[in-house]
Amino acid sequence: MEKKRLLLITQELAPYTEGTDISELVGKIPKFFADNGYELRILMPRYGVVNERRHRLHEVVRLSGMNIIVDDDDYPLLIKVASLPGSRLQVYFLDNEEFFKRKLVFEDEKGQPFEDNADRAAFFCKGAIETVKKFGWPPDYVLCTGWMTSLLPLYLRTAYKTEPIFANAQIIYGAFDTPREKEGGERFFQKAAINNLTKKQLEPFRDGEGLSMHKGAAFYADAVVVGSESLDNSVPHLNASGEKPVLPWQPAEEALPGYLEFFKGLSENVPA
Repeated sequence: MEKKRLLLITQELAPYTEGTDISELVGKIPKFFADNGYELRILMPRYGVVNERRHRLHEVVRLSGMNIIVDDDDYPLLIKVASLPGSRLQVYFLDNEEFFKRKLVFEDEKGQPFEDNADRAAFFCKGAIETVKKFGWPPDYVLCTGWMTSLLPLYLRTAYKTEPIFANAQIIYGAFDTPREKEGGERFFQKAAINNLTKKQLEPFRDGEGLSMHKGAAFYADAVVVGSESLDNSVPHLNASGEKPVLPWQPAEEALPGYLEFFKGLSENVPA
C-alpha cells in the first residue's frame, strides 16, 4: 500500500523552538505519523533562536536562490535543512536575513509585536508553497499549524489553485491559542494580497472591525484541528465552519492518536 504524504508547515517545532504548547505538540507529530506509515516533509521558519551549529543546519543549494515577492518587494529565500533529532526525518528551514535573523520570534524585548509580522507570514507562506513546488512532491495532506501559516489555505485555494502539486491535497489548519493571531490590522491585508488577490478573497480574515487569522484559515481549509483547550469556546467560528470536519481539542495523551484517526477519516471521505 502506498504511503500517504503529509506536508507539515508550522510556525514552531520543538526542539528548534521551545516553551510553547504548539512547539511541544507539533514536535511530536512527525515521528508519530512516520511510525504509522506516513511519508513526511516538514517546513518552518529559520528564526534567529534556532541554533544552526547545535542542530547542524546546512544550506540546500538546489532549493535556494528564489526571490519571494511581498507587496511588490523582492526578498531572497534561503533554504536550510537539518535532521529531526531521534529520527531520519528532515526539517526544511525557510530563511531570510531581513525577516528571521533577529534573536526573538514574534515580539521585541518589550513584548511588543514586530511591526512586520504580517510581512513575515506572507513571505513564509508563499515561500513554503514555492519550495514544495521545487520538491516536486505532491502531498495528500497539508497540515498548517499556527497563525503564521494561516495564509496557506487562502493561497492554495486561490492564487495557487491550478498548481498540479497540490491538486489532490486536503488542507488542514491547526489553530492554537498563541498571541498575535488578531494583530496586524490593515497592514495584514496589504501584505497578504500576493499575486493580485482581491479584497473579497481576503474578506474571510476580517472579524467584525478587526482581524482573525484563525477565522480566515478555517474558511479556506478543508478541515480544522483545535490545538488549544481555550479555543473551543473562545473561537466559535472554528466549530461553525459549515460542513467541514473539526477535531476538537484533546488532552496531550490523546492528541496524536486523535490526529491520526481524524486524518484517516478525511481520507475515507474523499470522493472517488
